[in-house]
Amino acid sequence: MDNLDQQIIDALRRDGRASVSDLASRFGVTRTTVRSRMERLEASGEILGYTVVLRNDEYALPVRGIMLIKIAGTGSDKIIRTLNGMPEVSAIHTTNGSWDLIVELGTGTLAGLDDVLRRIRLIDGVLSSETNLYLTTKRAARRP
Repeated sequence: MDNLDQQIIDALRRDGRASVSDLASRFGVTRTTVRSRMERLEASGEILGYTVVLRNDEYALPVRGIMLIKIAGTGSDKIIRTLNGMPEVSAIHTTNGSWDLIVELGTGTLAGLDDVLRRIRLIDGVLSSETNLYLTTKRAARRP
């Protein structure tokens, strides 16, 4: 990946709907060059897709955040299966360091978030957790 590829990716992160013509003009190259670069980045797996973030995504689940979870022993598969069944959970990430999982959550109310946190903490094998709420979103690359 060279500098032009990185510039194209950066521009698409800011505006996934940027036209090939606009990108070509911005970077001083032809539309064919931009199109072929984008196709190559897609084929290589660098660009996995394009998405739209809707205003309603913010309003439907206004109380959002992450929960860091520490797991006892080897119970992660069972815990992940349980979390996958919870509609308030939008993403589950394994990680290294002090925590074993990072879980992205969203609910309509603080009471709803309190309930889901309580249910997660009661899952057998969850040793401890820490939760951080999102206050504002300055940039969202893509929604899961």
